[in-house]
Amino acid sequence: MILIALGSNQCGPWGSPEETVARALATLDSGGFRLVRASRLLTSAPFGRLNQPPFVNAAARIETHLPPEGLMRRLHAIEHSAGRKRIQRWGPRSLDLDLVDYHGLIRAWPRRPVLPHPGIAARIFVLKPIAEIAPGWKHPVTRLSAAQMLRRLDPHGEGAEI
Repeated sequence: MILIALGSNQCGPWGSPEETVARALATLDSGGFRLVRASRLLTSAPFGRLNQPPFVNAAARIETHLPPEGLMRRLHAIEHSAGRKRIQRWGPRSLDLDLVDYHGLIRAWPRRPVLPHPGIAARIFVLKPIAEIAPGWKHPVTRLSAAQMLRRLDPHGEGAEI
């Protein structure tokens, strides 16, 4: 199973954050991708840098023939098309696409991409959409489901749904 997390909190060439995430989901169903399932859009509080607008988040389950490195290059190209500029870590962005899991592959630094995504267990805005679209998914390292990881988090903390 390939899982992608999507987020936006800044208008860009694709429109509002909601329009941008919707267009990114459509893009993940074309050009060598097949969108298997997409979550509903979720509005969440910022994570990391708190003095910025709320995020619109979603998750997608996709299929592709691309290996992880090729998939990451394509995800970065989609972000660039949506106006993403990598200026500030955890800062505002028109589109963020994170490769969360790639068929359960486990790879540590310095391999790129690191898999599974190292921050997912602490991110409500990633776990909640994944629990919606892939309830049977288990974290490749901890073997916990998204719902189990969610129960460990403060439902009102950073990145919580608003």
